[in-house]
Amino acid sequence: MRPAAAPARTALPRPRTAPARPRTALVALLAALALALLPAVAASAASPVSAVSSASAAGDPTVAVSRSEAPKGGEITVSGTGWKAGALLMVLLCGQGTPEKGVVGGTNSCANTDGRAATVDPRGAFSVKLPVVAPPRPCPCVVHVSGVTGQQDVVDAAFTVAGHPTAPPPDNAGDGRLAVLTAARLDGSSGVLTWFGAPPGRTVVLTVGNLGTAPVRDPVFLVGTARGVLAASDEEHQWRGTIKPGQKARIELDVELSAGAHGDYRVSVSYGGKVLAEQPWKVGRPWGVVLFWVLLAVVVPAALFRIGMVLVDRAGGRNRHSVPVPVPADADGPGTTAALPWFHPGSAPSENSPTTKGLT
Repeated sequence: MRPAAAPARTALPRPRTAPARPRTALVALLAALALALLPAVAASAASPVSAVSSASAAGDPTVAVSRSEAPKGGEITVSGTGWKAGALLMVLLCGQGTPEKGVVGGTNSCANTDGRAATVDPRGAFSVKLPVVAPPRPCPCVVHVSGVTGQQDVVDAAFTVAGHPTAPPPDNAGDGRLAVLTAARLDGSSGVLTWFGAPPGRTVVLTVGNLGTAPVRDPVFLVGTARGVLAASDEEHQWRGTIKPGQKARIELDVELSAGAHGDYRVSVSYGGKVLAEQPWKVGRPWGVVLFWVLLAVVVPAALFRIGMVLVDRAGGRNRHSVPVPVPADADGPGTTAALPWFHPGSAPSENSPTTKGLT
């Protein structure tokens, strides 16, 4: 029994070890292919990340100027991409500014009266014509684009005003930063004259603090009023005084609308190219004006009707007096009594003749 079992044990390993060599070679070949394809797989995996990074970088707001230098009195085209759709932008030409440090001194260094407003289209782009004027501060100059509503980004593009003085920006300027400490409110009420179409007015009251390291002297605020999707009309208001670092101040700015204005308005206060506060303002309709026009529509036709009736009456009276009325001829001559149809001649009662009344 034992000698017969020994050959069976030695014969069993032979068929198992024979196919082991091809399987090992196949595994080695697959490993080599995997190592060869690993850089390609890593590159393909890294490509979506780079695409997302470029897309996020492309989504940042940008500003481009048609010309880098132009003389005063000319005009340039300012365009941009990557802005929030529907946002309202303010485009200004400012002095003492660089794209890296921004505008030194805030909007005090900008030509605010010659600024332009632009609305971002659904694609996130905008384009507006900007006149080239002399800013109140020397160059280096920039085209300052800031968001008024919606997106509050600020982007500066370098620009040179030909012939304008040039001076290096002061090192210690621009350190004064104002921030709103309390919510803004609108004080005041409408009077009787406003009910009849007088310009409605309010006072914007807010408390600001200087969070910078330099004092802010006589800051100039932009008070804007906008209705619906229309661009805001800004007006400069200079507050007289100095706000030292760490101090706060109560700011009161008057705002007034045009005569007969009514509807939902939005009042905004900006400083340094940034919106400090916004406040809604609902202006009632001037019903006195409506009542005046209603009365005018009723009184004027009534007066015209009466004047016409008087003229017609006068014309009719003139016609009646102009037509002769026939008078019966006096047969007995003057001084005699005209004969009446129910009396015979000579039978008319007189004062001396008695009557038969009461005798019968």
